Amino acid sequence: MSENPDNPHLHLTVAAIIEKAGRFLLVEEIIKGKNVLNQPAGHVENGESFLAAVRRETLEETAWHFEPEAVTGIYRWRLPGTEETYFRHCFCGQVVAFEAERQLDSDILRTVWLSLDELQQQRERLRSPLVLRCLEDYRAGARYPLDLYHDVI
Repeated sequence: MSENPDNPHLHLTVAAIIEKAGRFLLVEEIIKGKNVLNQPAGHVENGESFLAAVRRETLEETAWHFEPEAVTGIYRWRLPGTEETYFRHCFCGQVVAFEAERQLDSDILRTVWLSLDELQQQRERLRSPLVLRCLEDYRAGARYPLDLYHDVI
């Protein structure tokens, strides 16, 4: 989990938007005992690039190999009633291979392909408002080049 040691309430995360035939790849997961829907997403690990993180998280949560093509947005969201703040870097791209035998992360129940309408009808099940906001920006054509990201080592 990528946290700032000076402020453990800050979370650096990535998410993947994957669309096929008008449907989006999502994960059903258990968070704090609740069944929620989310894009494949997770924390950037120490020493990991944003692109490596979104590829890894997508594979671990869906068994699909993801190839990011563009950035759809960078978002800040504070979990209501807490000091927890999430900085989500959202990427869109394609899945290029599937590992049918791969075990998914333990908190992932399953993957689902849903249309935007189907997802909007289940707003109460979304992990956060970031899920729809990222998809709305993607549908509006938000695309920024991947070369916005630089690893300076």
